[in-house]
Amino acid sequence: MNWPDHVEAAREVDIETRRAEDAPAHRTTIWAVVENGEVYIRSWRGSTSRWYREVTANPEAVLHVEDEAVPVRAVAATDPDSVERASAGYRRKYADSTVMESMVRDEILDTTIRLEPE
Repeated sequence: MNWPDHVEAAREVDIETRRAEDAPAHRTTIWAVVENGEVYIRSWRGSTSRWYREVTANPEAVLHVEDEAVPVRAVAATDPDSVERASAGYRRKYADSTVMESMVRDEILDTTIRLEPE
Protein backbone atom coordinates (compact mmCIF):
# COMPACT_ATOMS: atom_id res chain seq x y z
CA MET A 1 0.00 0.00 0.00
CA ASN A 2 1.11 3.51 -0.73
CA TRP A 3 0.75 5.01 2.77
CA PRO A 4 -0.76 7.59 3.25
CA ASP A 5 -1.94 8.27 -0.32
CA HIS A 6 -4.46 5.42 -0.34
CA VAL A 7 -5.91 6.67 2.94
CA GLU A 8 -6.35 10.13 1.47
CA ALA A 9 -7.98 8.72 -1.67
CA ALA A 10 -10.52 6.61 0.24
CA ARG A 11 -13.78 8.31 1.18
CA GLU A 12 -14.20 5.96 4.16
CA VAL A 13 -12.01 3.40 5.88
CA ASP A 14 -12.63 0.77 8.53
CA ILE A 15 -10.75 0.62 11.79
CA GLU A 16 -10.44 -2.70 13.57
CA THR A 17 -9.92 -2.40 17.31
CA ARG A 18 -9.80 -4.66 20.37
CA ARG A 19 -10.16 -3.62 23.98
CA ALA A 20 -7.27 -5.99 24.79
CA GLU A 21 -4.93 -8.17 22.74
CA ASP A 22 -6.95 -11.33 23.46
CA ALA A 23 -10.39 -9.69 23.01
CA PRO A 24 -12.56 -10.09 19.91
CA ALA A 25 -12.03 -7.61 17.08
CA HIS A 26 -14.53 -4.83 16.42
CA ARG A 27 -14.66 -3.07 13.05
CA THR A 28 -16.15 0.37 12.42
CA THR A 29 -16.35 2.61 9.35
CA ILE A 30 -14.79 6.03 9.93
CA TRP A 31 -13.35 9.02 8.09
CA ALA A 32 -9.58 9.47 7.92
CA VAL A 33 -7.62 12.47 6.67
CA VAL A 34 -4.02 13.12 5.73
CA GLU A 35 -2.23 16.37 6.50
CA ASN A 36 1.52 16.89 6.17
CA GLY A 37 1.91 13.17 5.45
CA GLU A 38 0.25 12.14 8.71
CA VAL A 39 -3.01 10.20 9.03
CA TYR A 40 -5.57 11.53 11.51
CA ILE A 41 -8.85 10.12 12.74
CA ARG A 42 -11.38 11.52 15.18
CA SER A 43 -14.44 10.12 16.91
CA TRP A 44 -17.70 11.71 15.77
CA ARG A 45 -19.34 10.41 18.97
CA GLY A 46 -16.55 11.68 21.17
CA SER A 47 -14.98 9.57 23.89
CA THR A 48 -18.07 7.37 24.26
CA SER A 49 -17.51 5.69 20.89
CA ARG A 50 -16.63 2.01 21.22
CA TRP A 51 -13.79 2.08 18.70
CA TYR A 52 -12.30 5.15 20.43
CA ARG A 53 -12.45 3.56 23.88
CA GLU A 54 -10.86 0.38 22.50
CA VAL A 55 -8.06 2.08 20.58
CA THR A 56 -7.14 4.23 23.56
CA ALA A 57 -7.05 1.15 25.80
CA ASN A 58 -5.12 -0.93 23.24
CA PRO A 59 -3.43 1.27 20.59
CA GLU A 60 -2.64 -1.63 18.25
CA ALA A 61 -5.26 -1.58 15.49
CA VAL A 62 -5.76 -2.41 11.82
CA LEU A 63 -6.86 0.14 9.25
CA HIS A 64 -8.76 -1.37 6.32
CA VAL A 65 -8.34 0.76 3.21
CA GLU A 66 -10.11 -0.57 0.15
CA ASP A 67 -8.94 -4.22 0.04
CA GLU A 68 -5.82 -3.80 2.17
CA ALA A 69 -5.34 -4.24 5.91
CA VAL A 70 -2.64 -2.07 7.47
CA PRO A 71 -1.50 -2.67 11.06
CA VAL A 72 -1.30 0.70 12.80
CA ARG A 73 -0.53 2.19 16.18
CA ALA A 74 -2.84 4.90 17.51
CA VAL A 75 -1.17 7.89 19.13
CA ALA A 76 -3.08 10.65 20.92
CA ALA A 77 -2.76 13.84 18.89
CA THR A 78 -4.46 16.36 21.14
CA ASP A 79 -1.82 19.07 20.97
CA PRO A 80 -3.16 22.27 19.32
CA ASP A 81 -1.09 21.88 16.14
CA SER A 82 -2.22 18.29 15.51
CA VAL A 83 -5.84 19.12 16.26
CA GLU A 84 -5.74 22.02 13.79
CA ARG A 85 -4.05 19.91 11.09
CA ALA A 86 -6.70 17.21 11.51
CA SER A 87 -9.52 19.77 11.44
CA ALA A 88 -8.06 21.34 8.28
CA GLY A 89 -7.95 17.87 6.72
CA TYR A 90 -11.61 17.22 7.53
CA ARG A 91 -12.64 20.61 6.17
CA ARG A 92 -10.72 20.03 2.95
CA LYS A 93 -11.47 16.36 2.27
CA TYR A 94 -15.13 16.38 3.30
CA ALA A 95 -16.07 19.92 2.26
CA ASP A 96 -18.89 18.53 0.13
CA SER A 97 -20.49 16.66 3.04
CA THR A 98 -23.44 18.12 4.92
CA VAL A 99 -22.13 16.50 8.13
CA MET A 100 -18.51 17.68 7.92
CA GLU A 101 -19.02 20.35 10.59
CA SER A 102 -19.87 17.61 13.08
CA MET A 103 -16.26 16.39 12.77
CA VAL A 104 -14.74 19.71 13.84
CA ARG A 105 -16.93 20.41 16.88
CA ASP A 106 -15.06 21.68 19.93
CA GLU A 107 -16.41 18.89 22.15
CA ILE A 108 -14.73 16.12 20.12
CA LEU A 109 -11.38 17.71 19.29
CA ASP A 110 -9.73 15.88 22.18
CA THR A 111 -10.43 12.55 20.42
CA THR A 112 -7.96 13.35 17.63
CA ILE A 113 -5.62 10.42 16.96
CA ARG A 114 -2.67 10.01 14.64
CA LEU A 115 -2.21 6.58 13.06
CA GLU A 116 1.29 5.28 12.43
CA PRO A 117 1.78 2.23 10.20
CA GLU A 118 3.64 -0.64 11.83
